[in-house]
Amino acid sequence: RELGEQGVVRLKVLVDEQGRPRDIEVARSSGYPRLDQQAVQAMTKARFQPHIEEGEVRPVWVMAPLTFNLED
Repeated sequence: RELGEQGVVRLKVLVDEQGRPRDIEVARSSGYPRLDQQAVQAMTKARFQPHIEEGEVRPVWVMAPLTFNLED
């Protein structure tokens, strides 16, 4: 906040059969490495609805945008 950094980090996340992030990649940077690192760290704690395809639970890649916005 003190540095005035804000932006959107777009993450590519491999969600496993239990709905947990197995692999996380920065697909598009916010322009601030510090925000990108915080986005990846936050995503490790996220939980998703498992993907079901043809009656079977399967891992799937998803895009997840995280927005860091400064409010006055």
